[in-house]
Amino acid sequence: MNWRSVSGVRKAAVAVLLSSTAVLAASAAQAEDKLLLGLVSITATEDNNHRFIEAATKEAAKLGWEVSVIDAQGNADQANAAFQNLVQRKAGAIVDMVFPVTSLGAGIKAANDAKIPVGTWGGGEGAGIAAVNGSGGPMATPIIEKLVADLGGKGSVLLLTYHTGKVCRDREEVADAILAKSPDIKVTKNEVRIPGYFQDGAQYATAWLASHPDGSEPLAVWGCWDDPALGAISALRQQARTDVKVYGENGNAQAIEAIRKGFMTATAWQDSAQEGIVMVQTLAEAVKAGDAWKPKSVEVPAVVITKDTVEDFAKQHPEALGK
Repeated sequence: MNWRSVSGVRKAAVAVLLSSTAVLAASAAQAEDKLLLGLVSITATEDNNHRFIEAATKEAAKLGWEVSVIDAQGNADQANAAFQNLVQRKAGAIVDMVFPVTSLGAGIKAANDAKIPVGTWGGGEGAGIAAVNGSGGPMATPIIEKLVADLGGKGSVLLLTYHTGKVCRDREEVADAILAKSPDIKVTKNEVRIPGYFQDGAQYATAWLASHPDGSEPLAVWGCWDDPALGAISALRQQARTDVKVYGENGNAQAIEAIRKGFMTATAWQDSAQEGIVMVQTLAEAVKAGDAWKPKSVEVPAVVITKDTVEDFAKQHPEALGK
């Protein structure tokens, strides 16, 4: 055997090994350089949250970012833990989806200490927040005003609320303020859960209908987002009740279809996909600016949808119906 040829083979093998190691090292370095965007959602399966996540993920991909979605399932403790996990993973930016920033003190502090910019979609402004959009209060105003007008300023209304999310809390405050000006409208409130909002909406509506018979007075149900109101609609349909007006918020695809079919009276469409895009773009600016960044509000206006406007809306925004 020619030992020189063996030696040459060994040298070639070593060269290949070194080359492969260099490629792997370069790939690892490239992966480490890719910014990680964390999306901490109050409920990732809800339609509006899903639209935000999907649009934000696509926008992040255009920037070469990776995205990690964590569903905290309505639990603020899980959301804080998710923030801290993302900090350990050296995330480049984090978005709080709907949790009030006041309930995420530990998570936001961990991100701030690591100099990670934090955006909030519907969580409100606060210390350590770089960007805000998706605020809930303004969306409720035209819907509650329409509800009062449709009832003629009298009757009874069931409000389906949710206190863990700031968006719903802000909308409830708007509803309280407007309804307080119409003392002849009697208000009943029930708080739904996440998960379980469809079932709760149906259950609370069923109990409320038992004490509000057909034809007794003007009646309405309002959900602080569409899904509890859709749950209430299922109860109304089971009882063949057509005397109760139903109002939602967010403009989910099912709510728009419910308006088309005459089951829902009105909703306010939240362009959550555009909000997701704008949030990623704003956080990209914040990452680039570093310590020079100043907190910014980047709200996207809502659109009221009724039976009179739903077909025009569907033509202009087919994406809202999943088309």
